[in-house]
Amino acid sequence: MGQLFYSMLGIISEFEYHLKRERQLEGIAKAKAAGKYKGRKPLSDDIVTKVRVLKASGVSPTKIAKKLNMGRTTVYKYL
Repeated sequence: MGQLFYSMLGIISEFEYHLKRERQLEGIAKAKAAGKYKGRKPLSDDIVTKVRVLKASGVSPTKIAKKLNMGRTTVYKYL
C-alpha cells in the first residue's frame, strides 16, 4: 500500500508540474504578444569591440568583466 501511495503522489506531482509549465508558457506568449517580454538588449558594437581589444592585449576575461562592469559569462559570450 505504501508503494502505491508514493507512486500516486509522484504521478500527481508530475501532472501538476506539467500544468504549471503550460500556464507559464501561455503567460510568456501573451506577454510577448503585448510587447512586455522582450529579453535583454544585446551589447553595443562599441562595447563588444572593447572586449575583443582587451582580450587581444592579454587581459583576462575576469578583469575585462570588472573593467567594463559586466558579468564574466557575458565576456565569454562575445569572445
